[in-house]
This record gives sequence, C-alpha cells and structure tokens, in this order.
Amino acid sequence: MSDSAEMMRKKILSNINDGILSITFNGIVNYANDTAIRILGMPEEQLIGKSFASNFFENPENDDFAQAVLDSIYDRQDPHDAIVNYTSNGKTYVLRMLTSFYTDGGKRTGIIVLFSDMSEVVELRDAVKSMQRIKMLNKKLELRNKLLSETFGRFLSDEIVRQLLDTPKGLELGGKKQSLTIMMSDLRGFTALSERMDPSDLISLLNHYLETMTDAIQSNGGTIIEFIGDGILAIFGAPLSYEDHASKAVAAALQMEASMKKINDWNEERGYSALEMGIGIHTGEVIVGNIGSEKRTKYGVVGAAVNLCGRIESYTVGGQILISPDTRASVTSELEIAKEMKVYPKGASKELVLYLVTGIGEPYNIHVNMGAAKPLELKKPVPVCFYRLDGKHRLEGTMYGGIKAVANDMAVIETDASLSVMDNIEIDAGGDLYCKIMDEEDGGYLLQYTSVPIGYEKWIKPYM
Repeated sequence: MSDSAEMMRKKILSNINDGILSITFNGIVNYANDTAIRILGMPEEQLIGKSFASNFFENPENDDFAQAVLDSIYDRQDPHDAIVNYTSNGKTYVLRMLTSFYTDGGKRTGIIVLFSDMSEVVELRDAVKSMQRIKMLNKKLELRNKLLSETFGRFLSDEIVRQLLDTPKGLELGGKKQSLTIMMSDLRGFTALSERMDPSDLISLLNHYLETMTDAIQSNGGTIIEFIGDGILAIFGAPLSYEDHASKAVAAALQMEASMKKINDWNEERGYSALEMGIGIHTGEVIVGNIGSEKRTKYGVVGAAVNLCGRIESYTVGGQILISPDTRASVTSELEIAKEMKVYPKGASKELVLYLVTGIGEPYNIHVNMGAAKPLELKKPVPVCFYRLDGKHRLEGTMYGGIKAVANDMAVIETDASLSVMDNIEIDAGGDLYCKIMDEEDGGYLLQYTSVPIGYEKWIKPYM
C-alpha cells in the first residue's frame, strides 16, 4: 500500500467515532484511533507497535475482550461479532466488537477490530427492563392488595385491612395496652329460631342482618373483631386511635337499633320471623393487637373490660342498649337515659349501675323509641311452672306462679318464689318461653320475653 493511500486510510479511520484497532496476524498492533486509545485507557506509545498479548493478557478482568480478538486472529476465515465488558481507569464499558480483515497485495495480513461503546444503550435497555419489571411488580402488588382487600375485607374492617397492607409489621404477633370502647350485640331467641328455620333461609336472614349492622358500626368508626354466630364483637378507638370512641360506639348502637324496623320489614316480606337485639357497651383498658400463632393470627382484644362488656350485654333484652358508668362518663355528647338499673355481675365485688340509652345529641342526633305496650290484664291468671336459669341451665327445682297480664313481648307473673331483677327464667308456655325479670310489680314481677316458642300464641289465646 502506498504511503499516500496509507495516510488516507488512517485519516478516514481517525474520524470514525467507534474504536478502531489494526492488528497483524502475528499479534502486533499497528494502528489505533483516538477513540480506541481513550476507551482502552493506554497511551499510544504503549499500544502501537507493541504485542497485543503483552498489553492485554495481564488483566484478567478484560479476558473476554482479549479472547474475542484472539479468536478472530486464529480464525482468519470469518468476521466475528461479540459483546464484551472492558474495564479501564475504573470505568467498565459494554463494547460491541466487529472484526474484519485487511489485505496487502490481495493477501489477508491482519484484522481490523471495530468496537462501539454500548454502555448507555445497555443502561437504557436495563432501565427500560427495570421499568417494565417495576410496572409488572406494581401490577402484581395492586392485584395482591385488591385480592387481600376483597378477601379479608369481608371478614375484617377497612382499618385492619389497611394496617395489614400498609404496615410492614402489620402481621406480627403482639399487642399494646389501650383505652377504648367495646361493644357486644346479640339477637334474642336466635338459638330457638335457628332450630325451626330452613338453613338457607336462616343464613339469608342472618347475612342481611349482619350486613346492616356492619354498615352502622363501620360508618361510626368501629372495627368489627368477629361475628360469633348472631353476635357481634366490635371496638371503637383501634387500630386507628381517636378520642371520642365512647360517643361513636353509642351512636353506632343507636343506629343499629334504629335499623331493626327495616330489617324486620324485610324479614316479614319473606316470611321470616322478627328479630330483637340487645347491645352492651363498656369503656376500659384492654390489650389490643394480633393474637394467635404463626400459623393462625387474628386481630383481637382481651382483658377484663371485654369480659365486663359481655356481662353487660347479657343483661339486655330485645331493643335495649345498656352502657356502663365508664362509657357514660366518656361520652361527650348529650345522652338520653330512659332508666338506671343496678346489677350484680358474676365475680364482681360490688353492684354495677347500668344506663338504658335511647338517644344521643349533637353531632349524631340519633333517637330510638323503646316504648312498649303495657301488659293487659287476663280474665284470670294462667297457672305456670318455671325455672331460674344460669345461662341456659336450670338451677334449683321447679317454681310455680300465675301470669296475670300479657303484651306482645312482655308479661306480669305472680309468684311466691323469690326472684331478683335481671334474673333469667324459663316458663313452660306452649314450649320453652325464655324471659328476663325487668322490674318488681305489686305481688309479682314484670317479664320481658327473650325467646318465644312457636306454640306460645296458641297456648295463651284461650286466656285472652
């Protein structure tokens, strides 16, 4: 090749933005453009006229680059194409290497190595892949959160679901001591009702009732801990803490009682029995958090305050909301109190005063009418035998008396037996008629029915 032709070749090669190396088949570098010198990180005098092996074989981190060049030199037949990493001056490049041959007098005498810096393209490609992966993961996360929300949201309140999704430690076992308000509700006579209803109808009735109650509780900031058959355990003031939890609990209870008319209208349209509900509320210090084992955990609440709330609920009859003195003291809104009653909870060392709530003022303004028809005198007292109960268990022997007045859900009984207000009794009246002693009457006691047997109406009709 003439000197002028060689100079022209080098001028052309020097203006190419890619790195260019020219290497003879005996391994001597005879040309490198500026881009090659910059990327390879070697001064021109170290590179030109020197053995390729002497410059590159002592750097194991660049073995892929050296091997790609040697493969082309040894092959001498076909061009090569490879992507390799090359490190110089603390920077790692991603190089695409293309090799071809140069000739002298029509004979191949060496190779030309052209390498392009693909680092930015690879980074961009990786970034695009990363973005695609992030989008994919976000989509999976959204689907997972949606699944959790739709699945657990049917069992837990929205607040608990959000805590599980948003808090890294949301599922860890453990709890904290906190003052909050507990609510327990229960349907009266549901056990007897369930024994005489078709299972599918019973579930339909119960689901409609619980759905309505759930809306009332959650719309007032309550968290449903669990459904226990027809019973509901809910708390106010956790997991999201707020100060007016007692007021919100009472407002929720009144909203629940107010909704019972619509529930029973719905039941009547389908031929279902009417329902009555009692609610107990207490405010106190409890342990609240994730309770259970690593295999099965639930968000729950434990403590003496929970047990006392259960006792308070047991004193209610259908349509009643009873609250403890602690709850009354914590309510900041004006309350309507229909009556006070003294009870003696099992295990308590002193009497407990409970308050029958019928309304709450601003900002809730919810009021319910709990008035009942006065029992009407019968032609003559109906003789009955009855039993005092502890739960559903009969206590001492058979007692005797006479029912002298009745209403839809109430009666007055005369008896020489010694009974106390809030006692539960079972009367043989066309079946097992369950009642609670509500008050003392002249020569007898006022009863509130808590479960009425199917045969009651037929049994009482001749005496009306």
